[in-house]
Amino acid sequence: MILSAPIFRLKRNARNLARRKKIALNLALDRIAVDEGFRSWGHLVSTLRAHRPETSVIAELEPGELLLIAARPGHGKTVFGLQLLAEASSRKCRSVFLSSEFSESGMRQSARDFGFEKLLGTGIELNFRDDLRADVVMDGLSGAPRGTVAVVDYLQVLDQRRTAPELSDQIEALKRFASDSGTRLIFLSQVHPAFESSDKRLPALADVRLPNPVDLSLFDKGCFLHSGEMAFHPI
Repeated sequence: MILSAPIFRLKRNARNLARRKKIALNLALDRIAVDEGFRSWGHLVSTLRAHRPETSVIAELEPGELLLIAARPGHGKTVFGLQLLAEASSRKCRSVFLSSEFSESGMRQSARDFGFEKLLGTGIELNFRDDLRADVVMDGLSGAPRGTVAVVDYLQVLDQRRTAPELSDQIEALKRFASDSGTRLIFLSQVHPAFESSDKRLPALADVRLPNPVDLSLFDKGCFLHSGEMAFHPI
């Protein structure tokens, strides 16, 4: 199912429309849904639930594997990462979101702004760190049950501190940790701005922004998002 924008952005558009037109939010949501080709917002949501990509992605992500989720800003990679964690939590797996991009208050404000509050109440552990790097991730997941799912927000931030090891060394260490522990590690990733001037519908591995070299074949699978579409495949 293809939408013109991720669901959280459609909700934001509806709230803006409700304020601008001075109409009830439910009417604004229905108008947005009709523009997307659905009878109503309820029809859109029910159709979306029937085509939930997070279900198939989690089902296909094996213990010990690394997944890369890559997108330009505003195209839903953080929300999709949280959706994957919520799906894993529903399967009784430990689910952890590790980030140096958010504080807890900032995350909850974004949840209110973009309409994903319900995801934060699904058993996801939130771990906010200023010094996010491989050893911090491994310490935070030490002793986690096999099959635990963790989202790292984001790949490039591991490389920002001069005192941190080379990013390639960190990913190799995390690959070994995942393999030994059976943890499923998901990394959110930036896509180079040049992608937006290309004629490609979706980014690919070559579009991942890498300030320093990394062997991306260390990742087992990739999700590439843009404008409501997703490609999911082995790397």
